[in-house]
Amino acid sequence: MSLIPKTSRDQAESLFSKSRTQSMSLNRIMSERDAVSQAREAKTARLRELRLEKEAEAAALAAASLKRKGQG
Repeated sequence: MSLIPKTSRDQAESLFSKSRTQSMSLNRIMSERDAVSQAREAKTARLRELRLEKEAEAAALAAASLKRKGQG
């Protein structure tokens, strides 16, 4: 700690610098959170598509199986 008292300008610059640093940190955190959220949404959409395809295939196989049983 300095023995020389800070001037009002030094104090203001220090507070501004601290505020700017906090703002930059907050922006970085928010950007990271948004990126994680977008990645999660993309993965959920991809998994949903895969599930729907699998369900459609299962339904088609079941329908084909019932059709064969009815003919046989």
